[in-house]
Amino acid sequence: MILRRHVLLAGAAIAAGLGIAGTPVRAQEPTIGLVQINQQALFFTQMNEGAQKKADELGVNLVIFNANNDPAAQNNAIETYIAQKVAALVVVAIDVNGIMPAVQAAADAKIPVVAVDAILPEGPQVAQVGVDNALAGKMMGEEFLKIVKSDMGGSAKLGIVGALNSAIQNVRQKGFEDVVATAEGITMAGVVDGRNIQDNAMSAAENLLTANPDLTAIYATGEPALVGAVAAVESQGRQADVKVVGWDLTASVIKGIDDGYVVGVVQQDPAGMGAAAVEAAFKASKGETVEKNIAVPVTIVNKSNVEPYRAVFK
Repeated sequence: MILRRHVLLAGAAIAAGLGIAGTPVRAQEPTIGLVQINQQALFFTQMNEGAQKKADELGVNLVIFNANNDPAAQNNAIETYIAQKVAALVVVAIDVNGIMPAVQAAADAKIPVVAVDAILPEGPQVAQVGVDNALAGKMMGEEFLKIVKSDMGGSAKLGIVGALNSAIQNVRQKGFEDVVATAEGITMAGVVDGRNIQDNAMSAAENLLTANPDLTAIYATGEPALVGAVAAVESQGRQADVKVVGWDLTASVIKGIDDGYVVGVVQQDPAGMGAAAVEAAFKASKGETVEKNIAVPVTIVNKSNVEPYRAVFK
């Protein structure tokens, strides 16, 4: 099937009677706007695919805005969608606090908003779709301590590759740190900021490794951070002495699992998130009641259970 995806560019001009990207909004179909973070991370492209598939099933016109990691662009997109009188909005927020005035403006315009992944503060949004990031971070921390005990001689010097501009990744970081930071045998080397951009994360991870030649473990809080950490470990030839855990599979991460140094990955279901969000937004646009919190489960993937994911991440 050819996906009917309209990827919108930040700052695109609005033409009368058209979607943000100039794509005609079909009058016979309700339009849902999906305000996305970026199109680089596979996680977000899979979310878009799940959203589009569900939109096709429901007969909904889905338009997708790519904010290119710019919070202000997300706010502007919401304002534009309000002006276009879309039926509903799905928002994957970069700045969970900064986006709330735009979310309120949508609600004031009687446009329901569904939040995905990043958890918004209490507000007018009709539903929150995603995982419990704090709990999943804690789960990964507990799994990491088991790995330290069973495979690392009971001790580890740990560094974190985070994304300090991402509220959701800060939650994942805290959930993990709350478990491991004071655990017996764990020495913390500090946190470096990959800014949710793969190349930045690789450079940050390389700096972390260079500054800590005795580093034995890395925790990465999202896909760009994890891919960057994997690339840094390989570029410095540290596969034999550094164990990596983190979030979100890719082909390079699965190779790291096969090679034995990526030992645990929190795997979400981004396509499922996208589908659930579009379905909730569609129901809300028709005045139907939706669950306030729509949970999508996670799996911790390692060498023992990675096989089913290979076909997805070829």
